[in-house]
Order: sequence, then C-alpha cells, then structure tokens
Amino acid sequence: MYPYLKALHIIFVVTWFAGLFYMPRLVIYIIEANEKAATEKKIIQDQLKIMLKRLWLGITWPSAIITLAFGIIVTIKGGWYKILLDKDGLWFVLKIFLVLLLYGYHFSLQYLYKKSMQDVYPYTAQQVRYWNEVPTVLLFAIVLLVAVKQLISFFWAMLGIFALLIVLFVAIRLYKKYRTK
Repeated sequence: MYPYLKALHIIFVVTWFAGLFYMPRLVIYIIEANEKAATEKKIIQDQLKIMLKRLWLGITWPSAIITLAFGIIVTIKGGWYKILLDKDGLWFVLKIFLVLLLYGYHFSLQYLYKKSMQDVYPYTAQQVRYWNEVPTVLLFAIVLLVAVKQLISFFWAMLGIFALLIVLFVAIRLYKKYRTK
C-alpha cells in the first residue's frame, strides 16, 4: 500500500507544481494586457481571469491540499518521522523546511490571485517573472535533497541551484531586452 500512497503524493506534487508554474504566467499576461487598447484589454483580461480562476481553484489549491495530506500519510506510513532527530534525518528536516517555504510561496500567489481578480496589480510583469522562478529553485532543491539524502552532495547541489538561479535571472533580463527591441 505504501508505494501507492507515495505515487499519489508524487502525482499531486506534479499537478500542484503545474499550477505554481502557470499561475504567475497568467498574471504576467493579465498585467501586460494593460498596455492594449481598452476593448482588447478587457477581452484578454476577462479570458485570462477565467483561466486563472479555474487553474487556481480547480487544480492548484486542491493539489496543494492533497499533496499535504498524502505527504503526512507517507511520512507516517513510511516511518520517516522516526529519523527527524537522527543525524541521518537532517535531509528530511531540510526537506520539510523547503516544503514550508513552498507553501509560503503558494500563499503569496493566493495574494497575487486575489489582487488580480480585483484588477489591482501591485507588481510589474517583470517582477512577477522573477517571482515565477521561486518554485523552480525549490523544486530542484527538494528533488535533489530527496534523491541524494547526503549533505555533502546536497551542498554541491545547492551550489548548482544557485548557479541555475543566476542563469534564470540573466535569461529574464535578456528576454526583457529582446522584447523591448
């Protein structure tokens, strides 16, 4: 039974991340529609808000809740909670910390969702593009941590993730320059 529970946990992690990756993209498109003529802006933003609402409430939130539920079940059924205070369990404590950061990110997107639905855009499209890279970095960190379970390897993985973050930020800036030309 445990492998099925673990598989379901992973499946809902994937669907949750799909929402976390796509939701900010929709917000970016909504913000960028502000530059269009009034009629075009309204049509685009109305359609994107429908998509945003369905994605956020129909996929992302349910997936986040189911991921958490299966995560707790897998932790209990797999006995992972027993290693929390062991030296060998440090990777698991770090994983929980990163997952908590991910839920914090999720709640920040909830704020962005509510503001977007109210036609309030506290951030520029460029700022949201940067914020959109947070789940990428957390995904890399969590998967590497779970896969290697060794701190020395995790240290090198984190250096790689830091390098990835730099590459992503440079790519965003280059893309902005490309778009403005």
